[in-house]
Amino acid sequence: MKVDILAFAAHPDDIELAASGTILKHIALGYKVAIVDLTKGELGSRGTAETRKEESEISSKLLGISDRKNLDLGDGFFTHSQENLLKIVEQIRHFQPQIILANAPNDRHPDHGKGSRLVADACFLAGLLKIETTYDGEKQLPHRPKTTLFYIQDRYLKPDLIIDVTQFVDKKIECIKAFKTQFFDPESKEPNTPISGPEFLDFVKARLSDMGRTIGVKYGEGFITERTLGVDSFFDLR
Repeated sequence: MKVDILAFAAHPDDIELAASGTILKHIALGYKVAIVDLTKGELGSRGTAETRKEESEISSKLLGISDRKNLDLGDGFFTHSQENLLKIVEQIRHFQPQIILANAPNDRHPDHGKGSRLVADACFLAGLLKIETTYDGEKQLPHRPKTTLFYIQDRYLKPDLIIDVTQFVDKKIECIKAFKTQFFDPESKEPNTPISGPEFLDFVKARLSDMGRTIGVKYGEGFITERTLGVDSFFDLR
């Protein structure tokens, strides 16, 4: 299955929190998007691997993505290894995206930075002829995405570009709330975490507002680039 954008996440809900407005916008524009979660989020203080799977399925339907896979690399303990790099290479070659989205290079949760580096390195390796991989028993062809972009998560990182997601914020919040074990639920008996209080969703919306204000719109999502990007003219800039 070929898609235009392939979004990687260390945990289910990373994409929803940091880049779902951008995904919703591009799907509305006619582009195909798939998500690959590196882990099941099984070490989370709230919920289980099973509930996270159910929640990610609900969110995926709300987003309208073409496919979602989970590599189950091991929450908290996955490493930058040949085995894990090849698993990601297989997904890149399978989906053949032009654009890759990946975790923040540096963040509060160490899995985010680890996942970011893994995906970035796998994007390069996926284009090498001498690395052989198979998918469903068939030999894969090399494929290197055009651009890798890193979304911004808990820690503020200065973005290199910002996408206007003003029209998609309500749907984004709905996708986040699909992960009901993780975020505010007044009926929940599970332990409190840094993201489970009602103030956390206020923070998410404030971050969107702050990013949007930077480019003169109501809400935006920021991304960091791995390489210098070009535009056709100064008049394409906001």
